[in-house]
Amino acid sequence: MSVSSIIFLLLFISASALFIRNIRRVRRNILLGKDEVRNDRKGERWKIMTLVALGQKKMFKRPLPAILHLFVYVGFVLINIEVLEMFIDGAFGTHRVLSFLNFEGFPLYTYMIGSFEIFAFLVTFGCAVFLIRRNITKVKRLVMKELDGWPKSDANIILISEILIMCSLFLMNAAELTTYQRANLLGSMLPVSQYLVPFLSGISDEGLHIIANACWWFHIFGVFAFLNYLVISKHFHIVLAFPNVFYANLNPKGKFTNLGSVTNEVKAMLDPTFTPPPANPDQPMRFGAKDVQDLSWKQLMDAYTCTECGRCTSACPANQTGKLLSPRKIMMDTRDRLEEVGKNIDKNGKFVDDGKALSGNYITPEELWACTSCNACVEECPVNIDPLGIIIDLRRYLVMEQSAAPTELNMMFTNVENNGAPWAFAQSDRLNWKNEF
Repeated sequence: MSVSSIIFLLLFISASALFIRNIRRVRRNILLGKDEVRNDRKGERWKIMTLVALGQKKMFKRPLPAILHLFVYVGFVLINIEVLEMFIDGAFGTHRVLSFLNFEGFPLYTYMIGSFEIFAFLVTFGCAVFLIRRNITKVKRLVMKELDGWPKSDANIILISEILIMCSLFLMNAAELTTYQRANLLGSMLPVSQYLVPFLSGISDEGLHIIANACWWFHIFGVFAFLNYLVISKHFHIVLAFPNVFYANLNPKGKFTNLGSVTNEVKAMLDPTFTPPPANPDQPMRFGAKDVQDLSWKQLMDAYTCTECGRCTSACPANQTGKLLSPRKIMMDTRDRLEEVGKNIDKNGKFVDDGKALSGNYITPEELWACTSCNACVEECPVNIDPLGIIIDLRRYLVMEQSAAPTELNMMFTNVENNGAPWAFAQSDRLNWKNEF
């Protein structure tokens, strides 16, 4: 086994082990949430996942970014075939192991490399336009204040990295094409790298070999780095979009969930024979959600799946009228708090109260009460994330445990308690309006 193969295998094993470790950490964090059954109607779930996650159906509500995203999405999927070949070459010390697919009269391998270059160019073009939209034309939803700092840098880092990884493919092919032009290995001119050949024509064969090898290693290292960067960035949606859409809420958007503890209390009042199920001593009863552990595992998966695209916020009527609420920020805050709780567990072996909570320290009551519960954010999300579910659970905690509802709601609650209706007059007076006619 050659030295380069040993180095490649060490990199492969190290990157894979780190990726698995990070995935296990994320899985642990998601499972800190409460249990929730989301495995019903599987046929419908598979259909929605195929249309929304695989087919990106909801993306095409905005055609321009949808087409650009499709370039990046399809390009990366197909280019992975060439990456697979590079992995085989790295492990076994071969060189373009799939070149045997060049048959006499039908150079299949050359056509494959050519098509990969076209898709790599589309990926590069798409990423370049995304960079322009974020940093030059500054599309409103991509420059809002919750993206200041790391979120903005994260998006730029990944886009620039994707461009550099694609360019390394072009330069590698151009170096080899310059050396072996019209040889069976690469066949005829390639659609993109051929335009780089004139710039390399004055370089010696040894220099071209060094350039090709350097680009090959840069691409391999970039793939391994990208694999592990995903887990700590918003681009983790590449992995989680499929399960997140599969387990999405299939109920009508206007239907809210009821708290089991409250439902059982009402059933016990209406039916003396009803016996509420015993409480779990390991899970203290809480109405609504104060912190991330009070949310469901699906809501925590939503937080990790958020792409920070801002479509939810741009569709939010409260945000459009200048209120503090941003559904994207709700998801980002939930993920940030969940990461903080996870690091707390890693440090102490179990969660130790740090005096913080999702409600209050990360998400303010002003944000929560600005929500009209219209579900526009849920409808807009391209991967079926549900910010409203988190908002409602945080509101429930404020109302039912903190008695911290706005004055207008407290008046309505008092009227319901005293009069059986939200209006401030007795039941006996409800029909007095008839006397006016």
